[in-house]
Amino acid sequence: MAVSQREFLHILEGCKQDIRSSQKQLYKEYYGYGLTICLHYAKTSEEAKEILNDGFVKVFQHISRFDYTQKQPFKAWLRRILINAAIDHYRQQKKHYYQADIEEIPQEVDMHDSGIISQLSYDEIMRLVQQLTPAYRMVFNLHVVEGYKHTEIALKLGISVGASKSNLAKAKNKMKSMVLKLYAQPDFDHV
Repeated sequence: MAVSQREFLHILEGCKQDIRSSQKQLYKEYYGYGLTICLHYAKTSEEAKEILNDGFVKVFQHISRFDYTQKQPFKAWLRRILINAAIDHYRQQKKHYYQADIEEIPQEVDMHDSGIISQLSYDEIMRLVQQLTPAYRMVFNLHVVEGYKHTEIALKLGISVGASKSNLAKAKNKMKSMVLKLYAQPDFDHV
């Protein structure tokens, strides 16, 4: 249920005054949109909800910086905050993530049937992205979904540009191998 522009401005003003009912309305109005963004960066829906909640705390802390008179879209402003919340979450959890075993590092995969990818639904793709390691998932989403350049990713994550490029290549190869495994068909020539 979308609110009118007038109702939205009333909710924003309430949030700027720390009125809990206005904050609750804003959260409720943008919960689905925000969760979809956070699911790109999280391994589980619980982790996505944690990122979402952290992001909304930042929204409420910095709501006075949002200037609706400049025609700035709220969704774009919210998206940027949620992506930054996901990056912050990644940095906080980075020390807890284990490094992939050498056998888990994907080798080059020949994606001879690129038509397979077009057959995947959004939900199937998201499930595959969530199976990537945190580092691969973060770089994949920032580069492929959000359009960040490797220099920007490196700066945001505190890694080298080379590590960003490497993580992206490995993420893509891992995704390709998961897709091929998902659609693996038996080889009937050898029966």
